[in-house]
Amino acid sequence: MAIRLDVVGKRSDAVPFQYAWKDVVLYALGVGAQADRELDFLYEMHGPRVLPTFAVIPSFNAMIGVAGDLGAHPMMILHGEQKIVLHRPIPPSARLATVSEVKAIYDKGKGAVVVVECNTVDESGAAVFDNVFSIFVRGEGGFGGDRGPESPKLEPPSRAPDFEVAQSTSREQALLYRLSGDINPLHADPAMAKIGGFDRPILHGLCTYGFAGRAIVQGACAGDEKRLRSFAARFSGVVFPGDTLTTRGWKREDDSWLITVTTQEGKAVLTNAIAEVAPA
Repeated sequence: MAIRLDVVGKRSDAVPFQYAWKDVVLYALGVGAQADRELDFLYEMHGPRVLPTFAVIPSFNAMIGVAGDLGAHPMMILHGEQKIVLHRPIPPSARLATVSEVKAIYDKGKGAVVVVECNTVDESGAAVFDNVFSIFVRGEGGFGGDRGPESPKLEPPSRAPDFEVAQSTSREQALLYRLSGDINPLHADPAMAKIGGFDRPILHGLCTYGFAGRAIVQGACAGDEKRLRSFAARFSGVVFPGDTLTTRGWKREDDSWLITVTTQEGKAVLTNAIAEVAPA
């Protein structure tokens, strides 16, 4: 099955997305928010406050709208990289609209990387957040295309991290996260996971991203989610529901943080990650 290259440049109409506090809370639960220290993200009488990584949810269908016609088997599709840019705090309920565009398809040899940019605005047309989704399609490389830019590998410094947060995922984590919109059976159906080459369903990359986002709010933003300005990360390994994720952060000189996430086995699952945080 050859990937379609003619989708590059495909641009969506404005895709509407309306949500309320229940959607925000469901997302927070899907990325592991805990009542003992994050009740404000889980209880409507306290807002609720909105995790910055919720930005991926209103943009997801718009991304699928332009990248869902690649001609690739859905079980061979994995998340490669993700970046969000927050222009202002995300409200607990809103009517938003997202325009997405396939910016490029890169030939990585063993697979293809599809880059989709999504820009989301509110009812007044004011920018709320942007997303860049990089999707890795296994087995669809080797078509002779541009390999794309090579990002320098970011290594954490030798000193101890400035914060470290360990978070346990549940065996039902993927089943809960998928209720926010990504219903790919790779994350729920054991038979489909085997077609994709996995022994059992895997956790969504964006769920791992959300766990890391929570840790960044706690460790780099001193609990103030409004300080997170952007978060970019590369998905470097597979997470299974039930794994424990440890997020570590090192503050850099420019108010950004280098972030890594590893499993209980020490396997790196999120690398080349940078979070930009506004000063307190």
